[in-house]
Amino acid sequence: MDAKVIRRQKIRYNIRKKISGTSQKPRLSVFRSNTDVYAQLIDDETGKTLAAASSKDKDIQAQKAPKVTLSGLVGKAIATKATALGITAAVFDRGGYLYHGRIKAVAEGAREGGLQL
Repeated sequence: MDAKVIRRQKIRYNIRKKISGTSQKPRLSVFRSNTDVYAQLIDDETGKTLAAASSKDKDIQAQKAPKVTLSGLVGKAIATKATALGITAAVFDRGGYLYHGRIKAVAEGAREGGLQL
C-alpha cells in the first residue's frame, strides 16, 4: 500500500477508538472515492447500517454538477432518510479524510437537512 493510504488508515483507527454510534445517535460514516461520495448511518452496537446514500443514487447523479455540490446533496439525502427513521442526531465520522471540500459538504448538507451533528 502507498504511504497516503496507510496514513489515512491509522487516522481512521484513532477516530474509531473515540467514536461509536448507537441506535438513537448513529455514526455518520463518509467514504470518498475519486469520483463519488458515500455516506452511511451505522449503529455500532448491533453492527447494522440504518441508512445509506451516495452520489451514485439516480436522483443525485441526474444533476450534472461539481463533485462538492453533489456531496452536499448526499448529505441532505442521508438527513431525510434519517428523519424518516426518527433519527435527529448523529456522530460524524470523517473516515480519516480532512474536514474540507467534499467531506465538509456532506456534513453541511446533513445539517441543512435537519440532522444534528
